[in-house]
Amino acid sequence: MELDPAKVLLVEGIGCHGHLVNFIETNHFEGLHGRPLPIAQGAKLANHELNVFVISGDGDFLGEGGNHFLHALRRNIDLVCLLFNNQRYSLTTGQASPTTEKGDKTKTSPQGLIEEPIWPVTLAITGGATFVARSFTGDIQHLTQTIMAAHQHQGLAIVDILQPCVTFNKLNTFDYFRERVYKLEEIENYNTQDRTTAYEKSLEWGNKIPIGVFFREEKPTYEDQLPQLAELPLVKQSLENISLNQILREYQ
Repeated sequence: MELDPAKVLLVEGIGCHGHLVNFIETNHFEGLHGRPLPIAQGAKLANHELNVFVISGDGDFLGEGGNHFLHALRRNIDLVCLLFNNQRYSLTTGQASPTTEKGDKTKTSPQGLIEEPIWPVTLAITGGATFVARSFTGDIQHLTQTIMAAHQHQGLAIVDILQPCVTFNKLNTFDYFRERVYKLEEIENYNTQDRTTAYEKSLEWGNKIPIGVFFREEKPTYEDQLPQLAELPLVKQSLENISLNQILREYQ
């Protein structure tokens, strides 16, 4: 897409996905576990001309960071959120994560997990995200196109990326997904603007797993509605002739 690397910021959380800092030559900020979303939102509001990508894992995004995810969905800040979903806490050697399938055996559920998983696509659709998609690392062309579409969208874009952990997840393997995934764009007359249909499709999991763009809609972004950003990004606004004395007097 010929983006200027100087105008791209990748914000990573803690997890295997955080190693992306070693592979892409652009601006990075690796934050605390579960906190990439508030950092990315702050950066976007400080300089809304930046192309900001949130890089996170299923544990980071939906476990420690679940509260941030829910409220980001309400705001519609112009961010691309790439959820690297391997259904494990793999950096800490394979514990069950919020997206681990019920019954799966892990280091923290040796007899089989008894909790129901969180479905990030379903949660994003119901929570108000204006672009919701899923792709699979076994199909790099589809994944690339999906990420590009997410970036071209104005507003909060969520991309759930099925990324098998070959070390600790022996259930959700590349072969597991290759046998099951199908593309929503190949469904005749599928309407990505129909939230109800998108919700129903997001619940499909098992013998058939849909990938592609589930839902998208055009709405004003959070930044569009802030008068402070109407003329210039905050980082380009002058600090001269700004006095805090009046504000301080109001609190005396």
